[in-house]
Amino acid sequence: MAENTSDATFVRETDLETTAPTLIEGLPGTGLVASIAADHISTRLDLERYGTIRSEEFPPVASFSDGLVQDTVRVYAGSDPDVMTLRSDVPIPSEAFPALSDCVLEELAEEFRRVIFLAGAPATSDEERGNVTGVGTTEALRTELEENEIPIAEESGAVGDVTGALLNACYQADVPATLLLVQTNPKFPDPGAAKAVIETALEPLVEFDIETAALDEQAEQIQRQKQQILQQQQEESAQSRSMFR
Repeated sequence: MAENTSDATFVRETDLETTAPTLIEGLPGTGLVASIAADHISTRLDLERYGTIRSEEFPPVASFSDGLVQDTVRVYAGSDPDVMTLRSDVPIPSEAFPALSDCVLEELAEEFRRVIFLAGAPATSDEERGNVTGVGTTEALRTELEENEIPIAEESGAVGDVTGALLNACYQADVPATLLLVQTNPKFPDPGAAKAVIETALEPLVEFDIETAALDEQAEQIQRQKQQILQQQQEESAQSRSMFR
């Protein structure tokens, strides 16, 4: 069997001015909760781009912002408070999980003191959306969740995709990590769930306070778009029925 030579490399762009920051994972997943939350935090805290992660295993996609092409997987950092975010413009394919995990552990782990992972879990009702539970890789992190009145995920379970791969890699390497599970809409981006995990869990754990009204506006916009889609589907269905009468 041929040896797997794929890897990922962190390309540092600026000097890190933070002291043992918390890394917040914001990679695309269910409800895009992690992505929306990390993007919002990066914007509100004026985090600067610290570097990028490159790998041949990442999708061959070119993303751009403010008129400039950029790497799809990026790391941002700031010192007020000490925070880093890991963001991606595209979903990470499963074949890239090992390379990304190795890169985070070997090239970034010494830069931060812990990781907070965000994972969306499909909500079965609107009332459940935004409910947050937590899991820690150590007893100290579990206690921290309890002290901040974040419910512990008491039932057995598992988290997959890139978040699960990175969380497992951190656990195996004894890198302190917390997983925040937030109930979300499984079919559409859910800014409301992102707001909930920021306000009820990230703010007390990382000790920052940011404005989240913009997420309410995003949620309202998505709701209007959903209603427009539903109305269009109903009209098309009515037209289809009338054609066969």
